[in-house]
Amino acid sequence: MKVVLVAAVALIDRDGRVLLAQRPEGKPLAGLWEFPGGKVEPGETPEAALIRELHEELGIETWSSCLAPLTFASHGYEDFHLLMPLFACRRWQGVPHPHEGQKLAWARPGDLASYPMPPADIPLIPILRDWL
Repeated sequence: MKVVLVAAVALIDRDGRVLLAQRPEGKPLAGLWEFPGGKVEPGETPEAALIRELHEELGIETWSSCLAPLTFASHGYEDFHLLMPLFACRRWQGVPHPHEGQKLAWARPGDLASYPMPPADIPLIPILRDWL
């Protein structure tokens, strides 16, 4: 089975809220909420992938030094196995805006479980909630 490496980030604002993005129509798992991020390209580190994805998807800039490894998800889907490190980030430049048709929501840690998420993201919620 193919292993797909995807990096994700919990952007945490000054009020302790976490940014979620809703997968747009036409993409797999459309309508579900997830932590921003994306596939790690060959030769790319997870941190570099997040810096690139945050710029492309949300129009913000951050730096490797601002990405703190928090936990990871390992989940088997029907066609592939997902390995997803989750980083925490409290410092970035710019205001997140959806650049790829997704909706965005700032959620309190205690409210994260009320957002429907892909199966791989769900086990990350209690870890993130307890950490915050």
